[in-house]
Amino acid sequence: MKTNRPENPHQAALLRLLREGPRSRAELADIAAEPTTSAGSPVLPPGAAYPHPWRMSRSKLNGELDRLVTLGLVETDGLAASRGGRRSGRVRLSRATRFAGIDIGATSVDVAVTDGELGVLGHVSEACDIRLGPAHVLDRVLALAGKLREQGLFTQLHGAGIGVPGPVSFAEGIPVAPPLMPGWDRYPMREMITQELGCPATLDNDVNIMALGELHAGVARQVHDFLLVKIGTGIGCGIVVDGKIYRGVSGSAGDIGHISVDEFGPVCACGNAGCLEAYFGGAALAAQARAAARSGASPYLAERLVAVGTLSAEDVAAAAAQGDAVAVQLIRDGGRRVGQVLAGLVSFFNPGLVIIAGGVARLGHLLLAEIRSVVYRRSLPLATGNLPIVLSELEDIAGVVGAARLISDHVYSA
Repeated sequence: MKTNRPENPHQAALLRLLREGPRSRAELADIAAEPTTSAGSPVLPPGAAYPHPWRMSRSKLNGELDRLVTLGLVETDGLAASRGGRRSGRVRLSRATRFAGIDIGATSVDVAVTDGELGVLGHVSEACDIRLGPAHVLDRVLALAGKLREQGLFTQLHGAGIGVPGPVSFAEGIPVAPPLMPGWDRYPMREMITQELGCPATLDNDVNIMALGELHAGVARQVHDFLLVKIGTGIGCGIVVDGKIYRGVSGSAGDIGHISVDEFGPVCACGNAGCLEAYFGGAALAAQARAAARSGASPYLAERLVAVGTLSAEDVAAAAAQGDAVAVQLIRDGGRRVGQVLAGLVSFFNPGLVIIAGGVARLGHLLLAEIRSVVYRRSLPLATGNLPIVLSELEDIAGVVGAARLISDHVYSA
């Protein structure tokens, strides 16, 4: 089924405004209409350029809204409260709009269905090893989407956003030489999802979609320039500049997990030595925990390893909560290395906010305190004077909300 799209930038701007929730036509006019004198000439603030990229007269605004209703992208929503005269009609995005947010991680897959305003209507997930290859993972994605369809959450999707844990050519919709994803290089993921789900699709790095999720519904809603550091199986950084994802020339911006912190350190999955990810990615932390357990340095981790046969970042967090000195030191060492890299980024980029997210980030405030300590000590005072460094509050839904935001940006564009 063809997904209707806005026909011009004015309609696209109105759709993005309505993505924040229903509004009256009068409210939209306050935001979007060009102010005029009684003679109909534009009134501009001093120094303003004219025309605004999408501002329009009130009559044009109403005409564009009527056209969006005809296209099925917008619907009427009763009358707004009176502002002193005749009550203005309210409009909202079509209640039938459905987007899929697909967050593919190294060890799990999450799929959600949202409405046009990106409210999550349903969310399912399962463990899945990305090293099993694109055919297997795509099969699991479609199975999870099928579960949501069976729950009656959608009959037709209007778009699907996808995140994967590796470098992506955003223009082509393909992963490019992803270190954690053997067999995925240049796999046509966007094309396959479009074919299988019958709707437009977009593909991006998983850290970028998490940053979009925070921008839309998380702690970054009022921040236009920020960094999101995801510490999971891999380590990456989403960079938001003026409210938009910065991807770099080829899509690899933010790949901080492969910044070297010790040229004589352990070999990383990318083939280089001493990468940050090789010290504090999820796999590296689990390996350090197993070594501590087998040596007897950590009785808690040793007991846990005997009980379940493996260890993870969650086990390190539990051990630290019990006062296990080795686990506490593992977290502090990792936080110190992350802080060293982040301190350079903060001095260079001067963000308004830093968000720490991902599975390993659930090590919590011990990790956060170490990162903060290093960044505040090593970065320029001017860059850190008013810099919050916080944990994500969206947890598991940041990726799926961000993926839905990604495809909605595409659908709500002209």
